[in-house]
Amino acid sequence: MPLVNVKLIEGVFTSVQKQEIIRKLTEAMVSIEGENMRAVTWVVVEEVKSGDWGIGGNPLTTNDVKALAAGTAKG
Repeated sequence: MPLVNVKLIEGVFTSVQKQEIIRKLTEAMVSIEGENMRAVTWVVVEEVKSGDWGIGGNPLTTNDVKALAAGTAKG
């Protein structure tokens, strides 16, 4: 039984987007494992508090991720 654990910074994705993540990751696993595994494929989406996630020693916030997605992040 696969468990796919996705961690996201809070406030970046909408509920609809998170539901899409769950559906598409389930489909990806079923395409590998076969349809019989659909009912036992778990996808868990966890949100990490803004600023509690870091890359390269630097905290990452919700606004940082949104700026990155918009192409306006400072390098």
